[in-house]
Amino acid sequence: MKVTTVGIDLAKNLFQLHGVNECGKVVFKKQLRRDQMAEFFVNLPACLIGMEACSSAHHWARKLQEFGHTVKLMAPQFVKPYVKTNKNDAADAEAICEAVTRPNMRFVPVKNVEQQAVLALHCVRQGFVKARTAQANQIRGLLGEFGLIVPQGIGHIAGRVPELIEEASNDLPGSFRLLVQRMLDHLKELGRQVDELEMQIVKWHRQSDASSKLAKVPGIGPITASALVASIGYAKSFDNGRQVAAWLGLVPKQHSSGGKQNLLGISKRGDTYLRTMLIHGARAAIYWAEKKPDTCSWINRIVSRRNKNVAAVALANKNARIVWALLAHDREFRPDYTPAKASA
Repeated sequence: MKVTTVGIDLAKNLFQLHGVNECGKVVFKKQLRRDQMAEFFVNLPACLIGMEACSSAHHWARKLQEFGHTVKLMAPQFVKPYVKTNKNDAADAEAICEAVTRPNMRFVPVKNVEQQAVLALHCVRQGFVKARTAQANQIRGLLGEFGLIVPQGIGHIAGRVPELIEEASNDLPGSFRLLVQRMLDHLKELGRQVDELEMQIVKWHRQSDASSKLAKVPGIGPITASALVASIGYAKSFDNGRQVAAWLGLVPKQHSSGGKQNLLGISKRGDTYLRTMLIHGARAAIYWAEKKPDTCSWINRIVSRRNKNVAAVALANKNARIVWALLAHDREFRPDYTPAKASA
C-alpha cells in the first residue's frame, strides 16, 4: 500500500516513524537510526512528512526535500493535543502524522543554511552579552562585600575598578586584588567577543538587500534587521502583518467568553529575542521622537496619551507589520507613506 503521510519523532540517534496511506490506515511503525534515515527516505515514494520544529528539524527538512518529499514543520504545542495516550516516541510520531494533515494547522517555514548561520551568530552573541553582564555583576557584588560600591553599568566597572584594586588605602588582600584583575580580564575578553560577532552581523547586514531595507525603519537597526530577515525568511508564509505581530507576541492576549471581549496584556508568545530587540528599538525611537516633535507625530501622539512602555510596544507592533509589508511586497520604506482611503 502506498504511503502518503509520514510522521517523524526526531531525536539524537533513534527516530520513530509512523506512516499511513490515503485512507488513514497505518502502513508502518518503525524506528530508525540516524545513519538509516537517508537510505530509507530516498527509496520511499514522494509523500507528505511532518515533524516538530525542534533541534535538527530544519536540517532534516532540507535533506528530505532534496529527496522529493513535501516536509512541514509544526510547533510542538500544536502537536500535543493529538497525542491519544501516554507520551512515548510511537505515540508522538502518530500524533505528528495526524496533526500534519489538519487543514487549519499552522506550520513553521523551513530555514535555509544561511538563515541558520546568521541566527547562530545572534545566539552566540547574546550568550556572550549575558555572560558579560553576569561577570560585571559578580565583580560589583564581590567588591561590595569589602565596602567598595561601584555604580551599575559596565562602563563604571572598566573605569573605577582598576583604580580601586590599585589603591593601597582600601585594605584589600593581595590575593583578592589578583582575583578581581582576573575577572576584569575576562570581562574585557567577553566584550571583545561581543564586538567581533557584532561586526560579522553588520557585515552580513550590509550585504543583504532585505536587511538593509528594514534598517531604514525608525527603531530597527542592523542587529534587529538581520535577525528579522533570518527568522522570518519567506514573508509570504504569513497572510498579513498582524500575523507577524502575533507570531512575535506583540498583540493583546484574549480571555473572552459569552460574546464579551476581555483583552489583557501582550501575549509574549514566539521569539523572545526578536520581541525584545523590537521593543528596545522602539524605546530609542521614542527618545529621539521627543526631540523632533514635527517629524514623528504618530509616536508623539501615542506618548501623549499613554505610558511610554505602552507606546514602545505599540511602535514595536507597528514596525513588525511594516517589516512584513516591506518583505512580502518587496517595497522600500517611505517615512511619509499614508495608506489610501477606501472609497465610499
